[in-house]
Amino acid sequence: MLNSSLDFLSNGLLNWSWWQIVLFTLAMTHVTIAGVTIYLHRCQAHRALDLHPIASHFFRFWLWSTTGMLTGQWAAIHRKHHAKCETEEDPHSPQTRGIWKVLLEGAELYRAEAKNEETLRKFSHGTPNDWLERNLYTRYPILGISIMMVIDVALFSIVGLSVWAVQMIWIPFWAAGVVNGLAHFWGYRNFSSPDASTNIFPLGILIGGEELHNNHHTHATSAKLSSKWYEFDIGWMYIRLMSAVGLAKVKKLAPTPRLSESKSVLDQETLQAVLSNRYEVMACYGKALKRAYAQELVKLKEAGSREKYQLMHGARKWFHKDEDGLNEPQCKQLPELFSDNQKLRTYIELRKDLAAMWDRSNASREQLLVQLQDWVHRAEQSGIKALQDFALRLRRYA
Repeated sequence: MLNSSLDFLSNGLLNWSWWQIVLFTLAMTHVTIAGVTIYLHRCQAHRALDLHPIASHFFRFWLWSTTGMLTGQWAAIHRKHHAKCETEEDPHSPQTRGIWKVLLEGAELYRAEAKNEETLRKFSHGTPNDWLERNLYTRYPILGISIMMVIDVALFSIVGLSVWAVQMIWIPFWAAGVVNGLAHFWGYRNFSSPDASTNIFPLGILIGGEELHNNHHTHATSAKLSSKWYEFDIGWMYIRLMSAVGLAKVKKLAPTPRLSESKSVLDQETLQAVLSNRYEVMACYGKALKRAYAQELVKLKEAGSREKYQLMHGARKWFHKDEDGLNEPQCKQLPELFSDNQKLRTYIELRKDLAAMWDRSNASREQLLVQLQDWVHRAEQSGIKALQDFALRLRRYA
């Protein structure tokens, strides 16, 4: 009897080896990540899918037990982030607060915003407000994580405190810190969304697919976060599996452009397809512009135009951005880059005019169609093959 008690005190109920405990901890934290991305983010905050009550209640209980987070608070803060992105009112933008502040103190920023009654009142609409939410989760937010600590200690004895500690810091570090901070500061961008969002890594496994943050900010209400063929969103894989057994129902996905080989007439159908696929259209144009810029750099290097080459080479990381996204020195330098290059100047002028189509909210459909037709005609008459090819691609949108 004494030996059994001592064994329990030193090893816990399971008496597992260190590697088994590590696997257990990783599995638990991964379920928590899945709960955040599937339930809190895609389902509650953005309504991209519906969850069966069984799945919904499971995730709500699990997150209460492993993070202490409340559904209404999380959804409200995240919705405000999208509504006020990269402004002073954004609860956690590294562009206004600094990368280290968000990366290391993301959880504190979350807790501070959770106390803002106006944020909760304005942005938490539609989140659960049933008996469980009012009388258990909201009333006893610390009870869940306390019960989890008792369970971890019972399973693994004193080592269980380490398991519990990892569970407690997992979301504050990866979600509040890395996603909210790094994913608005460093990474690659598939789309020129009107914010600083980036994709941290093309394989969305560790943070449940949230690594693909630029894709998400471009199509915020899409249940699927991956966009390119080489990107993987494990959260989307789980949603597909849940859908197969009736636990989830996808409501919204990012628009997928459809090109018709036989279509050449610019009509209302073309206009609708182009407007619906704004970011994909502009991303394709951006790639064409970057290729043209790279070709001009090669020509300057071969011609020995050292000063002009250095000027253009130094601007290669920002020249393609909209002027709204450039700082003052870059805006002043922009005309000098293209002053003696008609080809690049044509690219920039046409890009401005193409992007302006989405800002003309007062224009009728007929007016927008005329503007699109005029843009395509100018591209075709530019004498630049890449622009002509792009114009032909626009004609094929269906």
